[in-house]
Amino acid sequence: MSTFDEDLFLKGLEQRKATLGAEYVEKNLAAADDFSLPFQEAMTAWCWGFGWGDDTIDAKTRSMMNLSMIGALGKMSEWELHCRGAISNGVSKEEIRAIIHVIAIYCGVPQGLECFRVARKVFEALDPTD
Repeated sequence: MSTFDEDLFLKGLEQRKATLGAEYVEKNLAAADDFSLPFQEAMTAWCWGFGWGDDTIDAKTRSMMNLSMIGALGKMSEWELHCRGAISNGVSKEEIRAIIHVIAIYCGVPQGLECFRVARKVFEALDPTD
């Protein structure tokens, strides 16, 4: 029995590319092998098709929520990726700063400092003169 839902996968693929960039997504899918491809497909369908595909919450708000949750978990590689995605979804530098303040308040100053460090890296990569 297959649990693969092609329509949900395609919906998720579109949303994933819109947020993270087509080049990044295509590179990840191309790098997947027999071991990791089922996970890539499932996460694209479930996270991006089902979760992000629900229009109840707009992409900008969803990005802000994700930064908060991923920051709280301390998953900084994912936080960096979603920080870039949040900017693509219209989240401003000032809004990212405010999100980090909340992370620091509820998750601790060291975690807030880590988020600031990663955000600075993202901002510098997008605009080295900033």
